[in-house]
Amino acid sequence: MGDSAYSFSLTTFSRTGKLLQIEYALNAVANGRTALGIAATDGVVIATDKKFASSLVEGEGVQKVERITKGSGFVYSGVGPDYRVLVRKGRKSAQAYYREYNETKPVGQLVKSTASVMQEYTQSGGVRPFGVSLLVAGIDSDGSPRLFQVDPSGAYFGWKATAIGKNYVNAK
Repeated sequence: MGDSAYSFSLTTFSRTGKLLQIEYALNAVANGRTALGIAATDGVVIATDKKFASSLVEGEGVQKVERITKGSGFVYSGVGPDYRVLVRKGRKSAQAYYREYNETKPVGQLVKSTASVMQEYTQSGGVRPFGVSLLVAGIDSDGSPRLFQVDPSGAYFGWKATAIGKNYVNAK
């Protein structure tokens, strides 16, 4: 009996103690395009390469770096449609915050709410974990530049500089 017997459920551990659906999501990130972020004293830069599998793809319609608020943005490695769902949810969360408090949602809170959504998808029925890791860049409420990485499990980390995706080791 192989590991496939354990991959049907989000919360069923394999014999080696792994949640295979999370492992599959991490593999999607590891095979995705490299993205990197650098936080400096006066700002944050996030970037990714924009290569396509075919020369027939028109690149104008493919956005890999997305603005979420006036002071924050996402870049990803992994599955594009999953990224678009998270961008939409991030923007909705930021808009709700703005309607309530009449100010831009701080990047730290944006990261927490996005990570919470990603974590929820690791244990909810009828869905699977998001096959993306995000780099979230922005200016926090105190004016300091911040860079975070959010993994498919919903875990998030603050960084001064980091990379995700296929060649992340070389990019670091």
